[in-house]
Amino acid sequence: MPENPRTTHRLARLLTAAALAVPLLSLAAPAEAATGPTASVSMGDSYISGEAGRWQGNSDTTGGSRDGTDRAWTGSGYDATRVYGSTFASGCDRSGSAEVNSAGIAQTQINLACSGATTANIFRAVSGGQSLKGEAPQADQLATVAAQNNVKLITLSIGGNDLGFADVIKTCAEDYLIWGSSCRDDEQASIDGQMPAAMDGVGKSIDEIRAVMSEAGYADGDYRVVLQSYPSPIPRSSEMRYPESGWTRANTGGCPFWDTDADWARDSMTSQVSGALAQVAAAKGVQFLDLRDTLQGREVCSSATSMATPGARPSATTSEWARFVDAGLSTPQGATQESMHPNYYGQLALGRCLSLLYAQSNGNFACRNTTGQDTSGMYLTAE
Repeated sequence: MPENPRTTHRLARLLTAAALAVPLLSLAAPAEAATGPTASVSMGDSYISGEAGRWQGNSDTTGGSRDGTDRAWTGSGYDATRVYGSTFASGCDRSGSAEVNSAGIAQTQINLACSGATTANIFRAVSGGQSLKGEAPQADQLATVAAQNNVKLITLSIGGNDLGFADVIKTCAEDYLIWGSSCRDDEQASIDGQMPAAMDGVGKSIDEIRAVMSEAGYADGDYRVVLQSYPSPIPRSSEMRYPESGWTRANTGGCPFWDTDADWARDSMTSQVSGALAQVAAAKGVQFLDLRDTLQGREVCSSATSMATPGARPSATTSEWARFVDAGLSTPQGATQESMHPNYYGQLALGRCLSLLYAQSNGNFACRNTTGQDTSGMYLTAE
């Protein structure tokens, strides 16, 4: 049968269009995920950056090694860069014992978290993200990390500064030390008022992380995101080793809080925040790690622990796992911003929690410690 010139011309046009479309499709295709070393990344605020990693337990001895608790002691002075490296100067305070490092999940561990970070410091700059302490928004930093590494896990701790945690601690301590009044009612109202915007910010932070990873060529199944909550650094009043009166909580213990405020912070505020974060994790389809009870019995001033002394060196089985408030000491130790954060032992515990969670392919879990054991005694319970 002779060829139809019209049909031949139409076929030629189709083939030409298809050929032209190939490079256009190639330009529109997403980037391929990096094939570098596997990486575990932490993002967020001081509770995951490693702030307070300088301290292994607490001591009210103000000189020397502070009874072995101060990891910055050189033998003749103090050098906090031994713990926080170059981030001590900026105040991001990323320690070598930080959760991402002590978990040791991947070939490389990358800590993008910074003390003082809010959700706005997570967002990409193009989405309204803000720089902090001379560093680009953390999602923008993640883009570089994702391109150079094979990211397997991203752990996020954020929202506390949006809720004003630092102001809560400061106000409650001042009410004990100066005013003799309770902080719980005013601070509860403040938390309630800021909660919706804070949780919206946490949700957007997860969206921003997903967007960065997608742009870097990762599929959702190539990596995992874990959102974690916050552990309470102080115990409920019935578990305090110092009486409410007599000022020993401030001058010796480093826990200047009234009973009613300690009960509120330990069992009400901490649970409220954990519950709200769990809802965000569920809405965004990421794993949730509930840390509200992680420091149970290991908190500052807990009757189940003790401070280090010249005759009793610190240990993970007997010492506190959070940094105290040294406002009552004649010579302050370290930086005030380290107060009420998981210390060296606490960070090792959190790292163990994270490694246990990573071994679970899905599901939400709470992490707790085993009485009388060191950080190897951490365990998970399904939620």
